[in-house]
Parts: sequence; structure tokens; C-alpha cells
Amino acid sequence: MSSFDVVIIGSGPGGYVSAIRCAQLGFKTAIVEKYNSLGGTCLNVGCIPSKALLSSSHHYSEIAHFADHGIEVSGDVKINLEKMIARKQAVVDQTVGGINYLMDKNKITVFNGLGSFVDATHIAIAKADGTSETIEAKYTVIATGSKPSSLPFIKIDKERIITSTEALALKEVPKHLVIIGGGVIGIELGQVYLRLGAQVSVVEFMDRIIPGMDGALSKELTKVLKKQGMKFYVSHKVKSVERNGDAVVVQAENAKGETITLEGDYSLVSVGRRPYTDGLNADKAGVKISERGQVEVNDHLQTNVPNIYAIGDVVRGAMLAHKAEEEGVMVAEILAGQKPHIDYNLIPGVVYTWPEVAAVGQTEEQLKAAGVKYKSGSFPFKALGRARASADLDGFVKILADEKTDEVLGVHMIGARTADLIAEAVTAMEFKASAEDISRMSHAHPTFAEAVKEAALAATENRALHV
Repeated sequence: MSSFDVVIIGSGPGGYVSAIRCAQLGFKTAIVEKYNSLGGTCLNVGCIPSKALLSSSHHYSEIAHFADHGIEVSGDVKINLEKMIARKQAVVDQTVGGINYLMDKNKITVFNGLGSFVDATHIAIAKADGTSETIEAKYTVIATGSKPSSLPFIKIDKERIITSTEALALKEVPKHLVIIGGGVIGIELGQVYLRLGAQVSVVEFMDRIIPGMDGALSKELTKVLKKQGMKFYVSHKVKSVERNGDAVVVQAENAKGETITLEGDYSLVSVGRRPYTDGLNADKAGVKISERGQVEVNDHLQTNVPNIYAIGDVVRGAMLAHKAEEEGVMVAEILAGQKPHIDYNLIPGVVYTWPEVAAVGQTEEQLKAAGVKYKSGSFPFKALGRARASADLDGFVKILADEKTDEVLGVHMIGARTADLIAEAVTAMEFKASAEDISRMSHAHPTFAEAVKEAALAATENRALHV
């Protein structure tokens, strides 16, 4: 029987990063992955492929504005969806190949098969060829991730009523895509197919899209996407989703109790994700699973069984790849006797639409609910020289700071390149920067990043210079 210091079950961003850090720290490490491809949801059917399609569709949508830049395109411009999907898969394959290389480089043993607990120190691996193997682990890290959620009355057939996984590999552009759920995944994939020519309707139970983010971001993104042609039905409760041949009929009830009917050729069910522990047999190791299906952990990500830890989507907190990575590193370093920490308030969230949406820290709604006195400073992208030069005028940066101390409590932005700009805010907040600290930092001109400086000036005695 093979024996290891650390065995990680699951090879998503949390799992494979944890394995690498364990190996770097001198642990004999193994990783167990159910599928033949490493990388988990993020690399295979999540973050990476969706960004590849967002990028391809963005290039296509930009052609409509080439004339504004003095670029004339003659002849028909056509979409080759098959080639677009193939490019997406090539990006995935290359990225997965990079993970395979990192496993070899760090001398991490990879087992392909369904990993399940025999007891607290032994893991059985059921392989695709019908054989099985049992390995021994001094420590185990559960990193089994999540799967798309659904509603009890919806039958997902993976053909017309689909999840995000199927939406990444459609063989045609939908005529009318009805999206159930106005969260990050639904909105991103909705914009992909909107750009490619589909009619897109979003049905959201809450009173706004991206409901977990600051209300001002939701309002601005809704305005921009409506301008692009997306339709929204917020405060609508889906009552039924039925397939009739190649048509999908969605019925929803609005706040007044009135029923609306939307008919499309595809319906994307995007109502969140659930922790995935199917087949893990956590009970055989004595590991507690909560009523929500999450593996219960303490502040050190340790389960109730001392030698077993859990990270990523399968535990509490935001289901984000970079959060899982941080947790994977944290567990490895705890096992090595170090004292790492994670400030969960400083895990940024991003929506990769165009304009991009990004945020870190507290929202205005959260500060108001907590009774925290704060000041706010905003700066619109349309007042930036770089934004005008690039014709990316939508959006703004908003900084929330403590009324007395001026410490930055939250940064919320929507606009060009904000997925990258948010890192500046995370860095500033990690070092307890004040709005004035940011306002006194030199930002290159002309850049989109100047909006962060200007928003900080606006939060500092309303001193913005260019608006």
C-alpha cells in the first residue's frame, strides 16, 4: 500500500495549489482526481473556458465599432461557433497540460479515480477501468469543489434545458436564451451569446442582478446590458420550466402575483452551485457534513477529525477559485507548523462581462446595516482621458472609507479592466490604507487606474480633480 504525508482529494484550483505548496514544504504528496483531466471545474468547465468565450465574443462585438476608429471592414463578418468552441477547448487543454507539468515538476503522485474514505487514514480509489486501489494518508485535504444547483421542479436534460457546463459547448447560437438566475455565471454566459446574436432574457428572483455585490454596481451593469439588448425580469419567481420539442417554456411570477411566459429554444439554469461530496463517504472517516452539504471546518480549515482538512467550494464562504487557492496554501503551511492567515473580507469578487465588475471589502448596504459611519467617493470612467481614447466610457470607481479614520472599507468598480484594477484596492486594504494614502500615490497618465486615485480624492473631502 502506498503511503503519503498528504493526500488531496480533488484537483481544482484549491486542490492542485495545495498539493504544490505541500510538495514545496517537503511533504510526500498525492492528489486524487475523479476525472481524467486535472484542474477541476474552474479549468475545465468554469473560469477558463468561459473567459475564452467571453474574449472571442468580445472581439466579434468590437467589429461593430471599428468604423468609429477609422477602420473599414468590407464583406461579411461571420461567426464560426464550432471554431470558437474549439479554440476554447484548446485553451483548456493547454492550461490542463500546465497543471500536469506542475505535478511532475513537484513530484506529486496523481491518482485518477473516485476517492472515498475507508477510514480517517485510508482512501480507496475506484478507477475507470473497474479496478481499485487503497492508499494511506497521514493528512487528507478534501477539495472536491461544487456542482451546478437547480430547482426541484426543473428537469435538466443537458440539451435544451442546460447548465453552465453545456452552455460552454453549444453547437449553435440560441435564437432566444432564457437564463434562470442573474448571478455572475448567468450574466457572463448571457453576454457571450448576446454578442453572438441571441436574444437573451434573464429571470432573477431577487430585485436586482449580481445581488451579492454593491447595489450601485448592479444598477450600472443592468443599465449597460440593457443598452446592449439584454432583457431582465427581476423580482420574478420561476414556477415552471418545460420543454416542448425544440422550445423551452419558462413561467415566472412577478411581485404582484402576475404570471409571465417566456419561450426560448434554450434555457440556462444558473441558480448557484452546491458543495460536492457525492461518493466521498465522509461518514466513514467521521467527518461532519452540514445541512447545506458543506464540510464543517474550524478557523484553520480543520474538520472535526484532526488529520482531515477541507478547502474551497466544499466549505463555507464564497465559491471562488482564488479563495480556494489561498485556503489550499494555508492548510499546507499549517501542516508545516507555520502560522498563515486569510482575511476573507479581502477576497475580491469579479464579473468578467464588458464592462468588467470588481469589488473588495464591504458594500454600502453592509455598512448601513452594521451602523458604520462612512464616506463615499466616486469617479466616472467617462471623465478619464484613457477611457475616452479607448471608447470605454461606461462605469465608475467607488471608494468607501471610515468617516473618522479614513481607512478604506470597500472598493467597488465597474468599467474597462477593473478585474485587474481591483488588485490595487486589495493591496491598499491589506495594509490598512486610508483614502488619502491612495490619493497621494502617483498613478501613470493616461490609465484606467487613475479612476482609483480620483475616487480616493473624492472620498477625501470631495477633492476629485477631473470631474
